[in-house]
Amino acid sequence: MSLKDFIHKQFIEVMSWEEPEDGILSWRFPMQDMEIMNGAKLTVRDSQMALFVNEGRIADQFGPGLYTLNTQNLPILTDLMNWDKMFKSPFRSDVYFLSTRLQTDQRWGTATPITIRDKDFGMVRLRGYGIYSWHVADPKVFYAKVSGTRDTYRVPDIEGQLRNTIIGLMTNAFAQSTVPFLDMAANQVALAGKIAEQAKPVFADLGLELSSFVVENLSLPDELQALLDKRIGMNMVGDMSRFTQFEVAQSMPIAAANEGGGAAGVGVGLGAGMAMAQSMMTAMKPPAPGGGSAGTETPAPGGPAPAAPAAGADLKFCLDCGKGIPKRAKFCPECGAQQA
Repeated sequence: MSLKDFIHKQFIEVMSWEEPEDGILSWRFPMQDMEIMNGAKLTVRDSQMALFVNEGRIADQFGPGLYTLNTQNLPILTDLMNWDKMFKSPFRSDVYFLSTRLQTDQRWGTATPITIRDKDFGMVRLRGYGIYSWHVADPKVFYAKVSGTRDTYRVPDIEGQLRNTIIGLMTNAFAQSTVPFLDMAANQVALAGKIAEQAKPVFADLGLELSSFVVENLSLPDELQALLDKRIGMNMVGDMSRFTQFEVAQSMPIAAANEGGGAAGVGVGLGAGMAMAQSMMTAMKPPAPGGGSAGTETPAPGGPAPAAPAAGADLKFCLDCGKGIPKRAKFCPECGAQQA
C-alpha cells in the first residue's frame, strides 16, 4: 500500500448505511483511526436517521437526504468545537445510523395466566396473546436511554422489555376494568385500544412509538374452560324435564330395534330413565293447594274416597316391585324390570 493510499484511507469522504439484515435498530459508523473530511458526503436513506455524537454529547441529527458536511449544516457541532479555522480541517465524531422502519409482527403473550376478579365468575385466570408493531420515533432519546454507544443494537435486545411492559399494562387494564370476561372476549378490538392507550407513553419515554396493537385471543386455562363449557351447555338445555323426556324418546327406537338379552338391558335402562324423568317432573311441580302434592287427588271432606283400580282386567303386577302395570307391558314403568 502506497503512502498516498494510506493517507487517503484516513479521511472519510462518504458516509452511508445499507441495512444488511432486518432487526438492526442502531449502527455506529466505523471511525477508528479515521477523521471526517470537510465537505464529506452524508447519505441518509428513507426510514433512517443519523446522529453525530461529539465527546459523549449528541451534536446534530440528520433526517433522510444527501448532505455535504460543513459549517453551514453542522452549526451545533461547529459551536461545540469552537473552531477558529471555519471548519477547514478534518474532525472526529461518532456517527450513528438509526433505523426508523416499522418493526412488524412483534409477538406478545402471557407466559402464565393473569388472575383477575370477574363479575360473572368471581376470581378467574386469563391467558392472552397477540401482535404489535413499533418504530424509533425520537433517535436522540433512543440513543441516550436505550442503544447508547454499542456498535450495533438489535430488536431482540429490547423486545423482552417491551413485551413484559405490555403484559404489566394488560394486567392493570384488566384489574381496572369492570367488563366481564365474556364481554371482553367479544370486544377484543376495544380492549386492544385501551391497552395501547396506556402503553404509548411508556414507549415514547424510550424514544419509540407504538404503531399498532392487536389482541388475537383471550382464553381461560383448560380446567376453567371445561367448567365454562358445562355452564354454557346447561344454559342451552334450558328445561331439564323436557330435555330428559327428549332423551328418553330418542332411546325408544334403539330399544325397540334390539331383541333378546340386549333388548332386556336396554329396556331396563329405558325404564329407569322414564322413572327418573317422572320423578324429576313430579319434584319440579309446585305443591297443590291444601298441602297435597301436585298430581294427587285429595278427597273432599265428607266425600267418598276415590275408587281403587280393579285388580282384574288389563292389569297385572310387577314381578320385582309389585306395582300394578298393564298386562301387555314388557317392562315396569316404575322400576324398569323386564316382565315375563
